[in-house]
Amino acid sequence: MALQRNLRGEMPFLDHLEELRWRVLWSILSIALGTVIGFALVYYFQVLELLMLPIRRAWNDDTLQLIYLSPADPFFVMLRLAVYTGLILAFPIVVYQVWAFLSPALEKREKRAVIPALYLGLVLFLAGVALAYFAALPVTLEFFQRFLSASLDGTLEINATLGFIVKLLLAFGVVFELPVVILALSVMGLVTPTFLRSKRRHAVVGITILASFITPGDAITLTIMMMLPLVLLYEFGIFLSVGVYRGKRKRAEEYEASNEEAPGAVESQ
Repeated sequence: MALQRNLRGEMPFLDHLEELRWRVLWSILSIALGTVIGFALVYYFQVLELLMLPIRRAWNDDTLQLIYLSPADPFFVMLRLAVYTGLILAFPIVVYQVWAFLSPALEKREKRAVIPALYLGLVLFLAGVALAYFAALPVTLEFFQRFLSASLDGTLEINATLGFIVKLLLAFGVVFELPVVILALSVMGLVTPTFLRSKRRHAVVGITILASFITPGDAITLTIMMMLPLVLLYEFGIFLSVGVYRGKRKRAEEYEASNEEAPGAVESQ
């Protein structure tokens, strides 16, 4: 990509669009390649079987099978799982493309914060998915299992069943991005640690409402599976915000000190 920048890293508007086009293209290609690799991983490592384990345990049936209504359903289910896997595999490349496009417009301190924040987001997303798979999903399936009766004869269809599971896993992964959102808002100066502490009660209420929508079940399930981790993540976000503003205050003090020393240097000459 031989686009020219001046000494300050600035580019003409059309060159920005050209660079953006290439960044988006490389991101799409990396996702496509990741999807191809993901399809092989999903097929050979039997990811579908891993997603079936919580269902079979909840139904106490190790031979439980999902039905499909169209000859193409198994292929498209595998393809969807491959796309999700491809997005995860391509995440580092997409992050690099985003960073490469934005970095000339960022200050050094912002550059140092961007990449760790993005990779922290990936780690938190995977942590949320793991919590959903190993803890929340089994409890949720057992909760729905309580409503079965002798008058009901259910059949689990592959698209609806896996769609429910994947949505739950993704929901946990997305809400676990809370500290990264707080960090980004702090870097932009939109929130402060004092503001976050003052709104702690409101945050707990909001987390409770969010948990009630994401995780059906009783109060214990909501507290353990969603509320408690999100409250801890909110506190972690406050910790990150404190670090951001300490850095801002230190730079402001250094700037003031340099301005105070400058007049004295001039008078001594």
